[in-house]
This record gives sequence, C-alpha cells and structure tokens, in this order.
Amino acid sequence: MDNRSRQAGSSSNLVYWASSFPRQPARVLVVEALPPAWADTCAVICDAMDNFLSLACNVDGPCRIPLLSLYAISRQQECLLPFVKVRGNLARLLSCVDELRSIPGEGCIRGVSRAGELLQQAVLDSLQQFKQYIRHTGAGSQAWSNLSVEVTVVTSQFGRAIVRQLETGLKDTDLVSLRRLLVLQIDGAWDWAQEIPSPEAAQSEDSLMLGTEVELQRVENSVLAIETVLKVWLQEQGGDREHLHLLLPSDNPNPVCVKCDMQERLISPALIPLTPNLGVKTESIRDFLPVAKGSTNQSSAPQKLKAIKTLRADGVCESVLYGLPLVIRPTTCWQLDWDEMEANHHLFLALCHTLRTQELFLLLQADPSSAAGASGVNSHYLLQPSMSLSFLLKPVASRELMLPSSMPVSAQDPSPDAMQTVQGCLSQLDEELVLNPLALCSNLYQHLRSRGLLSQPRYPYRVQSAAPHREQLHTPEGPKNRAARQLQNLGRQHGSHSKVKATVAPLPPSTSSFSSFLGPPPSKRPALSFLSSRRRRRPTQPDDEDGDDDSAARMQ
Repeated sequence: MDNRSRQAGSSSNLVYWASSFPRQPARVLVVEALPPAWADTCAVICDAMDNFLSLACNVDGPCRIPLLSLYAISRQQECLLPFVKVRGNLARLLSCVDELRSIPGEGCIRGVSRAGELLQQAVLDSLQQFKQYIRHTGAGSQAWSNLSVEVTVVTSQFGRAIVRQLETGLKDTDLVSLRRLLVLQIDGAWDWAQEIPSPEAAQSEDSLMLGTEVELQRVENSVLAIETVLKVWLQEQGGDREHLHLLLPSDNPNPVCVKCDMQERLISPALIPLTPNLGVKTESIRDFLPVAKGSTNQSSAPQKLKAIKTLRADGVCESVLYGLPLVIRPTTCWQLDWDEMEANHHLFLALCHTLRTQELFLLLQADPSSAAGASGVNSHYLLQPSMSLSFLLKPVASRELMLPSSMPVSAQDPSPDAMQTVQGCLSQLDEELVLNPLALCSNLYQHLRSRGLLSQPRYPYRVQSAAPHREQLHTPEGPKNRAARQLQNLGRQHGSHSKVKATVAPLPPSTSSFSSFLGPPPSKRPALSFLSSRRRRRPTQPDDEDGDDDSAARMQ
C-alpha cells in the first residue's frame, strides 16, 4: 500500500477512542544551556530532541502537538523558535535544534541565581507569547480559544531551588492558560555545591511545592531518558471524561460499572509513512513477502529472518507485540528434492522441540538485503513454539515506537467491600478452561449480507432490457403486419437497381443467443418448402415473388 492510499484510509480505518486528542496543549521547551553542565548535556538533549521531532512530525492521525516553542537560557534568554505547528515543519525544527547545539559549553556565569531569573523570565515570556498567538491566529475559533499550554524547563541545577524560584516569581501572574509547569532536573556530577539548600530551606520549599502549577521530575543524563519524557507529549492529555466502562454482572438490575482510562502503549507503525519493513502488514503471506523486482511472473525471493537472541517465555510482555500473527510450518515446496525436504523437516522439528522444552522464544531481525526497497529500517519478530509442529510469528515494537508507561506494582490492598462486590460479580460468569474463538459470534455474516443486499441495484436492468426484445420476437405475426412487411419489401425491391432472387431457404440460426430468443425450430420442416409455405388466399406468382424478396432481404 503506497503512501497516498495509506494517508487516505488511515484516518478513517484506525480506531481511536471518543476523545481523539481534542485537548492536546501547546508545548514550550525551555532549555538551560549554562556551563559547566552544558558541555555534558548539550549532545544528549539535542540528540533526544532530534529523535523525538523526527517522529512527532511524521505521525499520521489526529494532531498530538498543535504548537511548539523553544527557548534557550545561556548568558541571556533567547527564543529560538516562536510558536509553530509541528506537523510538516521538520526542517525548521531541526534547524532550531542545530542552533541550540551551537551554543558553547565552556565559560563561566555570574551565579546560579541569575540563571533562575532567566528561567522565570522565559516562562513569563512564553505565556505572553502564547496569549498573543491565540489572540491573532485563533480569533473566532472555538478550538483555539480552548487551547492551553504546558511549559517544560530542562535544567542541570537543583530542581527544588528552581521550583521555589518559579513558584515565588509566578504567584502574582495570570496562569489561566497554563495547564502544567514541569521542571526536569538532569542528574550529573556538576559543581553546584555553593547552591545546596539547607534543611530548613528544603522544608520551606516542600511547602511551596504543594501548588499544582509546578512539578519536579528527575532523570538521568541519557538520550533515552530525555526522549521518554518528550514522548509523553504524544499521548492523549484529555482527562475531561473517562474512556471506558467495564460492565460486570450483578444481582441488581443495573450492572456494576468500573470506569477506566485508556493509554497507548506504542505508536502504531501504520501511522508512520514509508515503513514497509516495520512488520506493519502481517494480514497475509503476500503482505509479508517482499515485492519481486522485474517481471510480474517472476516469483519473489523468500524473506530472511535472522535469529539474534533467545528470550525467556515469562520475560516477554504482551504489550510490546502488535499486528496479526502468522503460523510458521515446515515448507512443502515442490522444488525441493526429497532428501532436502526431509532434512529441513527434522531441523524444524528439533528447533520447535528445543524451544518448547526450554520455555524459550526466539527474537528475529529481518535481513535488510532481502527486504523490498532497502530503506534501512529493520523490523523485529518474536517466534513462539507451540505443541504442534508450528511456530507463531508476531512483530515486536522497537524503541522508536514505544511510548512511556509507568506501571509500578501496586502495594495497596483493595477495600473489603470492593473485594466482596467484585467476587460476587465474577461468580456469576461461566468459567472456561480453554478460549475457543469458534464459540464467539460477532454477527459479521448477517452484517455483510445486509450490507451486500443494500449495495446491489434495486432493479435488474439487464433482465428488463432483454425482456421487451424477447416479447417482440415471440409476438405472433398477424395478417396486417405480414401485408405491411410484404409491401415494404416490394418497395425496397423496386427501388434497388440489382434484383437478385434467392431460391434457397435460409439455414436455421446456430448461435445460442439467437436460438434462445426465437425458440427451437419446428420439427420435420422440408428444406425447400419455405417458398410454398405461404398459402391460401394469394396467387402463386405474387406469393413466390414475395417469398423470393423476403429471402433476398434476409440474404442481404
């Protein structure tokens, strides 16, 4: 499927929940580029931004980041990027990252307090810029008027001190449009000893952090950690209403309702353009195999998957698998000789038996040389053995597609009342030892039948067009019609210069279509008695001439 057809059908075919990202906020990123820490954090932050923006600008579907602005804090505050739309602006965004990368990491600053003032000034300036943008661009638009903004401050200083400065400086500011202010502290071994707060100051800072406007998050100085924080922007940020209701049976007329929210675990590869090698299409064997080059009659080469690791079966999370599975069996290709086919069968059996007995899965990587297009994008698959002589092949999500998901093990026990309610609901359900999909009915057949009948034409146009012709051919010829036809033939005969008479009766038609209209010919009919068939009430000579003329007309 090419990019145009994918873009045309992806937005309508993919399933999103009811919200469909209607409340995504605009984003402001304020990066602190102060020495000496900037020499160590520059490459990490800029590489993470390059990776994230490359993905965010190419994700299809609903808009996840409506607007983005970038500030840099070095010896002064600088707005590298005013508010712009993210989708379709990859070149401009990457150029701003290059400009951020060019800020020198050596030198000295007057003091950390001065840096805190610059961060506070950048936040205030971004809020003012956002209000002006909405006032001029979104005038009269309800969607733009409801848009809010989130500000992320990336710093290498102690986060508590930055949070305290921001809360103190923003307490008298209009923060109606500000949904969230996040201080992202990058941990490192930099010399900020002169700014370590005392225990008393730290206690007062904890009291200031009770506000809902400023949050603190600490991450390590790595590309993956910062990239994960930025990918939160791609997730749904609504929260206006719940996404899902789980209905459990109850003794009461109304079922027990458990209200839930849904969250994407990864970016669907179907939303990424030009990614045929990510294992997106696993619906059929033809979708999986590479496209043959050259002649259309030439068969495609087999796909090559290289085993790179063995995995413990209990160490694989189902949330990182996607797509439809394919069943893998030993080949029965007729082009192989019997010895090779038998040896291959034993190898397949040994691999399946070994993985099953040791409870292992096989991690596979597609060979780029065997992939169509040679785009350089690698896909990974998981091979699961089964009790029968077969494997199950499923695509595995890669790092680029993974979205952050915090799922810690809960140490909180449910209340006794809730436990009693849920146990009572579950006791009313039938328990099955094995999942049998053949016992599940979705009413798909009935839907397809009704849809197919509605899409067909209401009247059989072909049958109606042939019916009048059939009735006309089967209509018996009366005396008046026969006399009119004879006069017409006589006029045509006198008007022509060549008078040719046929004395041989025409052969009966041989085509099935003509015989279907005229019906079967009469039985026991003399071959040369056609000229004398017109009898009674007419002389012989005129009758012969009429018969000859009629035969001549048919011969012509």
